[in-house]
Amino acid sequence: LTPENDVRVEDVMEESGIEDPADVDEVITEDDSVEDDAEEKIHNLEEALLRSRAELDNALKRSVADIEKAHKYGVERLLNELLPVVDNLEHALKNFSEESSAEDKEGVELTLKSFESALDKFGIRPIYPINEQFDPVKHEAVMTSQDPEKENNEIENIFQRGWELHERVVRPARVSVIKN
Repeated sequence: LTPENDVRVEDVMEESGIEDPADVDEVITEDDSVEDDAEEKIHNLEEALLRSRAELDNALKRSVADIEKAHKYGVERLLNELLPVVDNLEHALKNFSEESSAEDKEGVELTLKSFESALDKFGIRPIYPINEQFDPVKHEAVMTSQDPEKENNEIENIFQRGWELHERVVRPARVSVIKN
């Protein structure tokens, strides 16, 4: 270092307004505490920024999941309105009189099949659990009966088909269950 670059303590004291050389330690200590406060504020702001980013990422993920769920299950209300139509077509097939023509019965069968095909395109599938074990999620027991030839909790008869929409049960199948 050259003498012209040297910093003199007296010059610094004069510029800082310090009269007593003992006061220099207090100024240095104050500068250190200001520096510590600044570092703590920076640390706190960095943590707040990270939390904000995490909250934003979580909100985005929730929004995407909600939108996917809405697309996947958006037809559920429509399905609930259309299921009685399917039930009525099935009921009509079972209760055709002997006087009805074969063409009438075939027309109802074709209508029901095309209706079921349209539902299948949207991920809507029937629950038809004959000879399966009773599952309270997919089946609603409306009656029990005894049959020594069958196992306990086996479904004996289906009164009304159930329906699923992408693995979600929209309406459980109404069944009778074996209880020995």
